[in-house]
Amino acid sequence: MQNVMIIGGGQGGTAIFDILNQSEMLRVKAVADIRPEAPALLKAKEQGILTGKDWKTLLTDEIDIVIDVTGDERVHRALLAEKRGFTIIPGSIAYVIVKLIHEKEALIRQLKNQARKNELIIQSINDGMIIIDAEGTITAFNRAAERMTGIGGKDAIGKPIDQVIPSSDLPQTLAAKIPAIHEKYTFPNGTKVIASRIPILDDGGRVLGAFAVFKDVTELVSLAEEVTNLKEVRTLLEAIIQSSNDAISVVDEKGLGIMVNPAYTRLTGLKEEDVIGKPATIDISEGESMHMKVLKTRKPVRGVRMKVGVRKKDVVVNVAPIIVDGQLKGSVGVIHDMSEILSLTAELNAAKERIRKLEAKYTFQDIVGRSDEIRIAVEQAKIAARTPATVLLRGESGTGKELFAHAIHNESDRKYNKFIRVNCAALSESLLESELFGYEEGAFSGAKRGGKKGLFEEADNGSLFLDEIGELSAKMQVKLLRVLQEKEIIRVGGTEPIPVNVRIIAATNRNLEREIAAGKFREDLYYRLNRIPIHIAPLRQRKEDIPLLCAHLIRKINHDYGRSVEGISPSALKKLESYDWPGNVRELENILGRAIIFMGKHERTIEEHHLPDFLENRPTLQKESFPGFPPGTGRSLSELLDSYEREIIRSTLAKNKGNKTKTAKELGLSIRNLYYKLEKHSIL
Repeated sequence: MQNVMIIGGGQGGTAIFDILNQSEMLRVKAVADIRPEAPALLKAKEQGILTGKDWKTLLTDEIDIVIDVTGDERVHRALLAEKRGFTIIPGSIAYVIVKLIHEKEALIRQLKNQARKNELIIQSINDGMIIIDAEGTITAFNRAAERMTGIGGKDAIGKPIDQVIPSSDLPQTLAAKIPAIHEKYTFPNGTKVIASRIPILDDGGRVLGAFAVFKDVTELVSLAEEVTNLKEVRTLLEAIIQSSNDAISVVDEKGLGIMVNPAYTRLTGLKEEDVIGKPATIDISEGESMHMKVLKTRKPVRGVRMKVGVRKKDVVVNVAPIIVDGQLKGSVGVIHDMSEILSLTAELNAAKERIRKLEAKYTFQDIVGRSDEIRIAVEQAKIAARTPATVLLRGESGTGKELFAHAIHNESDRKYNKFIRVNCAALSESLLESELFGYEEGAFSGAKRGGKKGLFEEADNGSLFLDEIGELSAKMQVKLLRVLQEKEIIRVGGTEPIPVNVRIIAATNRNLEREIAAGKFREDLYYRLNRIPIHIAPLRQRKEDIPLLCAHLIRKINHDYGRSVEGISPSALKKLESYDWPGNVRELENILGRAIIFMGKHERTIEEHHLPDFLENRPTLQKESFPGFPPGTGRSLSELLDSYEREIIRSTLAKNKGNKTKTAKELGLSIRNLYYKLEKHSIL
């Protein structure tokens, strides 16, 4: 058993404390929290466990594991600085690990329960049974054996068989490895029995022990008077098999089914009439018939995986030959259902995968650039990370808004909690509402029993990244505004408000001020979101970052594609720097990835000819083509640039007789970007 110290006695620490109290493998040795009224601290005091404000005073060499539930980076660093042999586990991970340990202990208890059931079966049969191990020591001595021998089980178990019953002949069975069937025997107390002694062998023929089954002669005579034909004997055998919770099938020496029990029918979906008299392969969906293998080799098989029945159940089978007087009479198979264990394993893997997806992947070290624009944005983001205020990331598509969102979360004090991403433009309004706010049972057709938590509840004490926030409908804007104002949500179909503590990081490539003027975005929501606005400049405004970005992206693409490109030539770099990059960093990565894919295996440098031609084919504008915009017109630079861009697109579109593909190619735009600008400038 390992000793555990919990740092942080709040809600998370209390949950872990309660689970550890049920564990047989981990023991809470100490609980620390700066708050004397912390729930876990109070519980620990009631149980006589060491408590205190300063964890350092409680940290002794007896502590094997320290679970940090504070979420305080300073505590985490201080723990790392300790030069002792303990393991540090963050609270969120510890909760999952402890739950898994708890589940493991539950499975162990199930195995122990099964062992107890087997013991009950041995004790309940009317035949006497004695089992010894390979050393001749008695390991089982049932009540029927006590009655027939006059020896108590407590006086027999754990002692050598030669001391308890010197004339049992079980040691000879161990040595000879040969069964002795239906022999007459008289116990020292005068009881006469018919006994069978059988060695217990593994697949390799190694002796594991032996057992003796014996029946009082008087009982046998009484039974013989009742059982007058084979049908009645079969009925008795069937009654024993029918009582088993494990699926059992029996075949004769030809491999034809002669008996199955109800557990077999429940597992495979096959009834007696589907199996009796049919070949042993009738129930196999995938795999080889172990009955046929045992009949051929006359050796038992154990732990073979296969799928059986119409439901293709995943099972493990143990099959043994039935040998009477040295003659093979058939084989018996015991089938264990593996579907439940596989289902639990799948759920565990799904939980691990979900945990992995709920973690932020990037930090500020992953943001590449040395331009003033990117350095200012990073500094603003670092300041934002230190506060719980809402952040609004603004910038064109492909500038790296999600990268900033990841970094802000990882720099904040919520870094050990969940980071959940939602693309507001990718889901319909109804689906987005149920995903964000969850729903109660029966809220709509198809709702899960018991309802479902929404992403706001899932992200409690963490961060929620709302990408494309400008795409929200008016109804969803109202609901989001309530969350930001009241710090609570109401599930779909519910009436009770649920408090949530979530840090919102929003992002958009739309001009929200223009959307407000057009009545498409709520002004009050805008002010709530715009507490800490961070503008991420497009790549065309920070072209000095292109060399660094190229080096970073080439390393990334090499890793993804298994290539070994070393860099980019000066001429190719100059070509990239001359382009305006309407698709920003995402487009740059696309261009570099395409170039690397089509490079020869021997080439190590991206040259100018590896890059697409459209990087050079930018339109040249004649001064006389469009009216100038002299200063003093009363229009802002942004308005002048928009007007100039509108005239360029109209002129080029007219020149190409409305052909958008040719227009996009001539302007050096992607077709998607062209459509965006057509919509932006209301050009039909």
